Amino acid sequence: MITPEFALIWVAWLLAGGSPGPATMGIAGSARTAGRPSALAFVLGILAGSASWGIAAALGLAAIMLANAWVFEVIRYIGAAYLAWLALKALKSGVKPDAAKLGTPFSGSLRSLFTKGAGIHITNPKAILSWGSIYAIVAPADASVFMLLGYFGMLYAGWILIFIGYAFLFSSARVLTAYACARRWFDLAFAGFFGFASISILTARLQ
Repeated sequence: MITPEFALIWVAWLLAGGSPGPATMGIAGSARTAGRPSALAFVLGILAGSASWGIAAALGLAAIMLANAWVFEVIRYIGAAYLAWLALKALKSGVKPDAAKLGTPFSGSLRSLFTKGAGIHITNPKAILSWGSIYAIVAPADASVFMLLGYFGMLYAGWILIFIGYAFLFSSARVLTAYACARRWFDLAFAGFFGFASISILTARLQ
């Protein structure tokens, strides 16, 4: 199950989750303005929403594969295209001037922050596409629902580490300042890695 190709995609998956976006900016802003407990409540909501889409995608993709194996291959190429889009997005962000502030603050009670974090993923149509694409990229065409759920566990564990780690790191003013200063270099590194992962997927399927 764990192959060199999967290790590459797993790292790309972590970078995609950790790269600047609504979830990351929400964590950074909440940690900066409301502190670590609020950021952790927001993170738990994000993880709950992501888990909902991840499990739904695993069950739905397995059912689709039983009837239409070609759909699996189409989703695989959609996943490669998604990584290419992330590369272009990161490259575009990397050449922009640095933003004055980092993060999008969310406020409210811990329960409210949890709900807002979950809403970011549940209402984002790209979330289900991301999960479906990553399964199609890393799993064989005859993958069972249990294998897909196994991949979900490994991919989801990575996001737990990334997002909870962000909640702790971004609650430090020193870390926020350092991240803001190095943001452009991070974006350029993301762009290179996403592009490499996308090309690797396409060339591997063409051989």
